[in-house]
Amino acid sequence: MLAWSRRQFRHGLILLLLAAMPTAQLSASPAVSEYAVKAALLLKLSRFVYLPDDNAEHEPHLCILGQNPFGDELERLNQASDRPYQVSLTPSANAAQASACDFVFVSRSERRRLAPILKQLADYPLVTISDIQGFARNGGMVELALTSRRDNQISILINRQAASQQQIEFNAQLLRLAVLINE
Repeated sequence: MLAWSRRQFRHGLILLLLAAMPTAQLSASPAVSEYAVKAALLLKLSRFVYLPDDNAEHEPHLCILGQNPFGDELERLNQASDRPYQVSLTPSANAAQASACDFVFVSRSERRRLAPILKQLADYPLVTISDIQGFARNGGMVELALTSRRDNQISILINRQAASQQQIEFNAQLLRLAVLINE
C-alpha cells in the first residue's frame, strides 16, 4: 500500500481538480495564474460540499462579492464545466443580495468590511469562500490560501464549525486535504 503524506495528498487532489480544466486553457500560457487556479478550485467546490437543500439537478449559484479578481478566467472555465454555475457579481454595498446564492466568494476588496459581511450572511445556508488572509479563522467557511507565490500553490482551509451552523457539510476527500480550523 502506498503511503502519502498529507501534503502529497493535498497537492494530488488539487492536481485532480485542475485536471478537469480544459487542456487548451492550461497550455495557453506557460504559467497558470493564481486566480486561474483559484477559479478552477472554486468551480469544483460544489462537488465536495453538501448544502442543506442540495439538489443535484440544481445549477449552483455563485456570487462574487466586491471586485472580481478572476477577470474573465472564471467565466471561461465555467463555460467549459460539466456542471456550470450561475455567476453573479454583487456590489460590495449589497451583501444581502448574496443571500440568494449557494456560494459567495468574498473578494479581497472587502477585507475591511469582512466582519459585518460574515454576520449578515450567517443566517443563510450558503458557503462563504475567500482568499482574504485569516478568513476561515474569522468565521468564513473556506479559505483559499496562497502558500507559494512562485508555484501558485493553494491550501484549502476549512472552518467546519462555521459551516455546521448553516447545516453545510464537506465531502471526506476534501476534509482530508484541507487544513481544518476551529476543530
